[in-house]
Amino acid sequence: MAVSTFIRNFAFRNQNDNSMLGTQEIIIIALVILLLFGGKKIPELMKGLGKGVKSFKDGVNGIEQDLDPDQANKPKKQTEAKED
Repeated sequence: MAVSTFIRNFAFRNQNDNSMLGTQEIIIIALVILLLFGGKKIPELMKGLGKGVKSFKDGVNGIEQDLDPDQANKPKKQTEAKED
């Protein structure tokens, strides 16, 4: 009963309220995630999430290059190797 009240209050906040997550909400969410997935599974989930974000960014950059072909022809900045 308390969980449903928490969810209802969280989901239907008034726009005039400070709608940022508080410390208590963040702690509760972190504990629920820890209980659901366990300590060993969380790094694997974060690694997968990171790969997904990188793939998404690569896809967005590919679309930008398709829309602006001049940008695709511009050389990227490269660091020059120092000669001894």
